[in-house]
Amino acid sequence: MINYTERIALLMQDVVSRTPALSFINLREVLVFGRFGRPEAEGAFATCHCLTLPQSEPGYYFWRDRTTGELTRRSEWFVTKTPEVRIGSTRIKYLISFVLPRFCEQRLDRSWKSELYESENSWVAKLDTIVHELYHIDPAATGIRQFANANGTRSRQHGPEFYEEVATIVRSYLDSRPDPRAYEFLRWDFAGLQREFGGVVATTFRNFPSFPQRYMEPCTALPVDEDVKVERLKPLTQPSLYTEDDLHVRQFTDTSTRRLARKGAHRAA
Repeated sequence: MINYTERIALLMQDVVSRTPALSFINLREVLVFGRFGRPEAEGAFATCHCLTLPQSEPGYYFWRDRTTGELTRRSEWFVTKTPEVRIGSTRIKYLISFVLPRFCEQRLDRSWKSELYESENSWVAKLDTIVHELYHIDPAATGIRQFANANGTRSRQHGPEFYEEVATIVRSYLDSRPDPRAYEFLRWDFAGLQREFGGVVATTFRNFPSFPQRYMEPCTALPVDEDVKVERLKPLTQPSLYTEDDLHVRQFTDTSTRRLARKGAHRAA
């Protein structure tokens, strides 16, 4: 069976090595994993998740009476933290997730992305998505790449320039004449992959369908009116530290997934 996330990670290595705009990326600090999403469902094809965000300032949630506006209850104080992911001695700074099998069904001729490419190769839509997620990685190592707005502010929102710059990188990569074996797996849709390879597997986390995400941790901070009821935070159920022992391999189908084996220390990113 084809390990789809490993193939994507290897393709990323080739893209980064051939495109100066992405050459700053250290792919040892990037982990590629799979999430489940049905082909016919709406939603993202892939997502870049940053693991370098700092701890938040202390805060709390509160509820007010709709009629009087009086504070009726609040949560305990908490800070929001980012879990740590380590593969051996390397701390992972970014996760990039690909939604399977939905990602595999992209076609340039079914997407507005066709406006950016003069290509008959419909699979280029998938390559565009891969480069799109890499382009989110900030060269200044401050998190997700930000962009200047016309009013002088900065945001992480996608503007027309974002998509055009991604397409420029994709065209630059293809113009460098990479070995077709690096990207040939993108030519198949999900059904084609199953016929060609006998199945599709991907790296996932042990607590699938969950994965490392920001979490709230109780803390001691400034007091609030003692007469207001305090709601305790729910106990943390996900790890605050992930290692290679938390990586598994799962087989993906059109409707479900199943765990095959622990992935352990081996990965291709």
